[in-house]
Amino acid sequence: MRTYDVICIGAGHNGLTAAAYLARAGLRVLVLEQRPIVGGAAVTEAVFPGFHVSTLAYVISLFRPYIIQDLQLSRFGLCILPRNPSSFTPLPDGGYLLLGPEADLNAREIAKFSPRDAQRYPVYEATLEAIARLLEPWLDRAPPRFPLPAWQDLGFLTWWLRRSLGLRQHLTTMLRLLVGDADSWLDTWFENEVLKTTLGTDAVIGAWATPDMPGTAYVLLHHVMGTAGGARGVWGYVQGGMGGLTQALAAAARHHGAEIRTQARVSQILVRQGRVYGVALEDGTEFHARAVLSNATPAVTFLQLLAPDHLPEDFLDAVRAIPYPAGVAKVHLALKGVPSFRAWPAREPGPQHRGTIHIAPDRAYLRAAFAAALQGDIPEYPLLECTMPSAVDPTVAPEGRHLLQVFVQWVPYRPRQGPWHTQREVLLQRVLAVLAEYIENLWDILEDTHVVTPDVLEAEYGLTGGNIFHGAMTPDRLFFFRPVPGYADYRTPVQGLYLAGAGAHPGGGVLGAAGANAARALLQDWPRLSRPRGGHV
Repeated sequence: MRTYDVICIGAGHNGLTAAAYLARAGLRVLVLEQRPIVGGAAVTEAVFPGFHVSTLAYVISLFRPYIIQDLQLSRFGLCILPRNPSSFTPLPDGGYLLLGPEADLNAREIAKFSPRDAQRYPVYEATLEAIARLLEPWLDRAPPRFPLPAWQDLGFLTWWLRRSLGLRQHLTTMLRLLVGDADSWLDTWFENEVLKTTLGTDAVIGAWATPDMPGTAYVLLHHVMGTAGGARGVWGYVQGGMGGLTQALAAAARHHGAEIRTQARVSQILVRQGRVYGVALEDGTEFHARAVLSNATPAVTFLQLLAPDHLPEDFLDAVRAIPYPAGVAKVHLALKGVPSFRAWPAREPGPQHRGTIHIAPDRAYLRAAFAAALQGDIPEYPLLECTMPSAVDPTVAPEGRHLLQVFVQWVPYRPRQGPWHTQREVLLQRVLAVLAEYIENLWDILEDTHVVTPDVLEAEYGLTGGNIFHGAMTPDRLFFFRPVPGYADYRTPVQGLYLAGAGAHPGGGVLGAAGANAARALLQDWPRLSRPRGGHV
């Protein structure tokens, strides 16, 4: 048994962010990670010899810039590579839409389909940017208490309302985006289906919903709130794969004195008289601390690691009611050549390879894929979002080879045809068949494959239900209501226990905000937590 000030369960990006801040504040911090490597869902793994694969999360934009600055992550190896262009949508008829941070490019590309939409697109982007500026301050703090704010919330609310006066024309639009559907929002702006479908995919990534369902407008906004290379809504690659971010976070945490142990699976959070005092591992080893910060999902934290008699029944009921819809899978392809799109043939990497490659010609395609998954079927034509990071970052693949990472949506949590180990090959072949309709040389350059299905997301990476956001991102599961009403400030009914993962505010995506905010809450409580009680830690 060893004693620390704080134990962090899980070395995902939020857990490592929290650990680094807490260690920087002078606390003795221990991070326990069940897998052999740190990173959680932001990890780089060698699933093919010589390749560096971002197994789950694969692009970066939302990660909070102040964390990079505070923790000096560039000093510890973090390098973000912006993508330009950032989006390529090939079409079955041989056309394509290319988008990026350059206004002139966007105008030319959109005008191929609709001159009217080309004129409206800059206004659309400016509107989203203004709303993002309105909401960003809410990411970096606990939401005010609801329905009656606490006195300490009043200063923030007053400041935010004053700040919002200059953008008051956008407040109604912001409220619409928070609760509405993406289709209606996009229909008010544009007439072309290709553009609306390309933009609408941001509204459903990771969500168990199509763009015509309420709540998807916020998911769209959520995905355009970040920056990469200083441009709003532009996503980049982490050099060397997404593990480059979490390796930098781990190095920063160690630099400030944190200890990180891998292959250390926590089996129990130890509680006495309503107060946490440590954790126990599967092998029986105990580590004691005055505070425990969990980077696991709410379901794992409260329903698996804690005995139910330590929590109020109404809290347990609320946690049990959190939905964890699955719906996603990843397929990784090792290639011995450059994909040549029928819409844009090439033998060398070009603009069409640098950004996200959207395989979804229209919104009817999206609805059909979702309808199949709802029935428990693997769609014949799933939504595919592909990235080829080797076109921007040559370190992720051997010379002359390339890596294609395919985010697949939607897939059922439990296929009705049988368990995933019997259906993984079915999913792979359907993804390859769809890709082959767009990539003319796919079968010639395909070298190796790797598939991650919802069961693997849950069993190996700890993502309850295979849900990459640690729980649904619907309006009733955000802000004041995340993870459950009354506990949006990262604190829990157990004194000294904090929730720091994506199941807490502000939710899913590689933001780091939940970890930083939870660390801030713990440090505010530290004078009280550090006082010994009852003769134990």
